[in-house]
Amino acid sequence: MIRDRLNTAIYGAQRSPIREFSRLAAQTPDCVRLTLGEPDFETPEPIRAAVGEALARGETHYIENNGTAALRERIAAFERGNGLNYNADEVIVTVGATEALFVALFGLLNPGDEVIVPTPAFVLYERIVGLCRAAFVPLDTREDGFQIDAGRLAALVSPRTKAIVLNSPNNPTGCIYNRSSLEAVYNAVRGRDIFVLCDNVYRGLRYTEDYHSFEEFRDLKEQTLVIQSFSKPYAMTGWRVGYLMAAQPVKERLELLHQFMVTSSAAPFQRACLTALDCDPSGMVREYRRRRDYVLDRLHGMRMEVHRPEGAFYVFPSIAKFCLDSNTFCTRLLQKAKVAVTPGFCFGADDHVRISYCCRDEELRRGMDRLESFVRGLEEGRHGV
Repeated sequence: MIRDRLNTAIYGAQRSPIREFSRLAAQTPDCVRLTLGEPDFETPEPIRAAVGEALARGETHYIENNGTAALRERIAAFERGNGLNYNADEVIVTVGATEALFVALFGLLNPGDEVIVPTPAFVLYERIVGLCRAAFVPLDTREDGFQIDAGRLAALVSPRTKAIVLNSPNNPTGCIYNRSSLEAVYNAVRGRDIFVLCDNVYRGLRYTEDYHSFEEFRDLKEQTLVIQSFSKPYAMTGWRVGYLMAAQPVKERLELLHQFMVTSSAAPFQRACLTALDCDPSGMVREYRRRRDYVLDRLHGMRMEVHRPEGAFYVFPSIAKFCLDSNTFCTRLLQKAKVAVTPGFCFGADDHVRISYCCRDEELRRGMDRLESFVRGLEEGRHGV
């Protein structure tokens, strides 16, 4: 068949299981959906107004491939405030963090290279690595409180290791890597030709000041790539704007991929992103923290084991005590209680589920009430356990 003549790398690719489960939830009447990680807030009005102003000024034409000079300068200044040391010529404005990840990994990887990813992890990393014909190497962190153990990491590093991906705060756990975890990565890559890809898309949504980032190791700047997005902290998921930062020699190569892939992100939205960087997301962060505390309190009341997340908007409780795989647990929860949460197998942790608290209080309360009733049923053997 003619379709068999396609690039063979895409035959191993699968649809996002997160999206697939969310689709099933959308088809279930009266379902409380706690699946997709999308802010339930509207994009702040000043950001939306900036698009209208840009359109009125006729900012609808081609711009520089890497983004407008004004936005790249503003991003560099903003990130200097976060302790990062990049200038405007080391920034590529991308079509969301997803394009930034594709550009970074396609630019780094050759067939047969290996990428170490601490798991649980967002499914996209494994998919892109596979499309690059490289090998995804999971580093299971469940026994270490979702932190990185130096010995376990060192055991995975090989002559074919090309990169390590760090996502902090993490999706799905909400954990923030501590100094010990970051030092483990630093010691693993120092003196080796290994890149560290920092996916910082949830950095603006954290509940603690005790935050460290790998970029603090400035002697490894040429080996470090940073990915950021406007989607999560500013409730701009549909705008599809992010950015990639890398040392000049690396960035000069990666920008070619970006140029040939998308030309540039949308001009009017770049004007809006200038405004976004002047917005304060702390109000949304306070609301997420309040919801987190509510969900944790409810889960503790159900006697479910869960680590306290310090960022993002997810909790990741264990379901190991129920002796069910995550797909079975979530399918039964959806069918019997009309609550949708995301199976942990999507993230490489089949004994957990992810709960997103990106919803209003009433929905969250209904979801927790139904989950509690379902869990009690499992404990009493009413749902086949």
